[in-house]
Amino acid sequence: MRLVYDEKIIRFSEQLAEAERRCQGVPPLTDQDPELTVEQAYQVQLCTVRRKLQAGSRITGKKIGLTSLAMQQLLGVDQPDYGHLLDSMVIENHGLISWSQVLQPRVEAEIAFVLKRDLQGPRVTVMDVLQATEYVVPALEIVDSRILDWKIKLQDTIADNASSGLYVLGGKPLAVDELDLAQVGMVLYKNGEMMNTGVGAAALGHPAACVAWLANKLYEFDISLKAGEVILSGALSAAVHAEPGDHFRARFAHLGEVGVRFDGEG
Repeated sequence: MRLVYDEKIIRFSEQLAEAERRCQGVPPLTDQDPELTVEQAYQVQLCTVRRKLQAGSRITGKKIGLTSLAMQQLLGVDQPDYGHLLDSMVIENHGLISWSQVLQPRVEAEIAFVLKRDLQGPRVTVMDVLQATEYVVPALEIVDSRILDWKIKLQDTIADNASSGLYVLGGKPLAVDELDLAQVGMVLYKNGEMMNTGVGAAALGHPAACVAWLANKLYEFDISLKAGEVILSGALSAAVHAEPGDHFRARFAHLGEVGVRFDGEG
């Protein structure tokens, strides 16, 4: 698909970029233009990513959202969505996030894939993903929205880079043949209190199925997954709201632990 950034696409991209700079949300794009399509929303996302690349950012990978049936039903869709990861989004394991970096953050625990070779759609399978994976590690994704009060429809979150914020990789790298990814259990803690649990199968039945979906979806935009990229494969449980001073930690069977803390300046 040839991407042409018309006036509307550029205007929405600029709105979201300004919201991020000012740490102030904007009204839903779907309120401003109820006719905004999913295809146009992806164009807004790609326009914003291109703007950031021109400013010196570097793509480090992709994230997959809406992998759970509950979230798909909430937004009235039947497939996931995706966003881009950039080098400016990386947080060290057990690192500190300044509250000035976020607007209205929520935290999800996921399994991250790191690729050793490219994946190009349109017929990528789960086996293709596993063969192309260097290793997997536990991850926290700090999802965030530049849309006021998270009042999002599918087009809003897609345009807003799939509500991407920051991400943390932790634990110990393991080859995919060292564990059953669908059966990997996870426990997410907030300030030492268990918030929820999950299992790899919560993401489209198998985390690698999410990565396969992504590779095939990206074919529509003439984009491939590249060797060395990090792929966040989708939340294993519900996102948890974060406040200044909160500490999050997720423990994964076999994969170890990943954590992050928010500073206390709200």
